[in-house]
Amino acid sequence: MQKKTSYLKLPFQFHQEKLVKDLSLILDKNWISHFNTTGYNGDWKAIALYAHNGDASNILALSTRKPLLKETAILKECPYFKEVIDSFKSPIVSARLLRLGVGAEIKPHRDFELGYENDHFRIHIPIITNKDVQFILDNKLLKMLPGECWYTNVNYVHSVKNAGAIDRFHLVIDLERNNWSDKLFFSLAPEESFVPEAVNEDSPEEIKKIIEELKNVNAPVTNQLIAELEHKLAVLQKK
Repeated sequence: MQKKTSYLKLPFQFHQEKLVKDLSLILDKNWISHFNTTGYNGDWKAIALYAHNGDASNILALSTRKPLLKETAILKECPYFKEVIDSFKSPIVSARLLRLGVGAEIKPHRDFELGYENDHFRIHIPIITNKDVQFILDNKLLKMLPGECWYTNVNYVHSVKNAGAIDRFHLVIDLERNNWSDKLFFSLAPEESFVPEAVNEDSPEEIKKIIEELKNVNAPVTNQLIAELEHKLAVLQKK
């Protein structure tokens, strides 16, 4: 039976001091709380670096639509973040900074069609972290160090807890698979190891309930999230 690949440590090492310097320039910006308030405890916030129409308040990740993706004003203040993002020769879908506060916990969950076999992939680059961060993916504890670069297949169950004494900051980039990324990934793991994970999908009834709850939230970002969930619902109903 072929071993599955749920994560990879990629052969890139970015400059920690430059990452921290760029982060320091925007620490006082408007960090947006993650919209899935039932999925975590504590402080989990984000800043968009690339988003639809350059809207810094739009912290959504992958879009099922083809958005007009632009740099946000915040990214224009951070030249090294831009250099890091540009080093990946695959089409970018989103780029965000994610901040997990001391004592905060992201509950176990799966994301929707966000593995390499779905033609998209997520990259984590730690900027500031600590030894007591517990990032568990597919029942494995990943120890990601500052400046490292990790692919994580978040179709698999994953959770994060910051049990340390300082906030954790990651640069998280979502990209589209292409020839450049194929060459990279298949040099590190066999192509046949990137296989879809068999999952029990959220029920259509549960998705409809979430959509109705979001319609009561007065925030621009929820409109795109509703569109994402409606697309997911349509996909499930076709199966």
